[in-house]
Amino acid sequence: MMIALHDVTKTYQLSQERSLSAVRNVTCQIERGEFVIVTGRSGSGKTTLLNLVAGLTQPTSGQVSFDGVDLWSLTDRERARLRNRKLGFVFQFPSLLPALTALENTTLPSIFSPNGAKSDADERAAQERGIQLLETVGLSDKLNVYPRQLSAGQQQRVVLARALFNRPELLLADEPTSDLDEQTEQEIMDLIAGIHAQTNVTVVLVTHTTQLVRYGTRAIRLANGTIMDAPCAGEGSAGQTI
Repeated sequence: MMIALHDVTKTYQLSQERSLSAVRNVTCQIERGEFVIVTGRSGSGKTTLLNLVAGLTQPTSGQVSFDGVDLWSLTDRERARLRNRKLGFVFQFPSLLPALTALENTTLPSIFSPNGAKSDADERAAQERGIQLLETVGLSDKLNVYPRQLSAGQQQRVVLARALFNRPELLLADEPTSDLDEQTEQEIMDLIAGIHAQTNVTVVLVTHTTQLVRYGTRAIRLANGTIMDAPCAGEGSAGQTI
């Protein structure tokens, strides 16, 4: 079991008198190689759940484990190292650095890697990895282009390439298609599903669009911070080798 949440609650203290439980008493498990789609309306707790899985948000109560290890038994440095080595992130809005090219944004994780690009050989390897990833996401002709020169869909492809740079075991995606038109949404989802099929990377993707459930191997619906539905089968699409 890759991820296990046991009776997890996350409560935010809004004021001395008011609090909000974004996630309430959630118990669930995610197996290695799954593609889990988490759906729910805005405010249902989807992003909080994703941040709990990533070890970015500490639960108020309960336990979140990754590969059998309680994330909050680790130090901040150990959690950061785990995220760098094993997790990839695709955020709701493209989080690219405007002063860097598509290739430079893609290879950015190499700077923070324990074995970062310190030698010429390491630098070449990082460049080759970045070029390969941008080719995989269909941007081989945009290597030296800046984010402002890319469409929203192209920017999200760069974000996906960057998320895959360190060959993560777990890919977390927070509403990755919310700002895209229907055709581009389908292209991005086909790409993620194809990468999942080819690499068997575990994917947890949150969305308010229930039509995207068909891309996953399992779906979870959240409402008011609580899991409401049992799993449902899905079917991914073929994609490029990575």
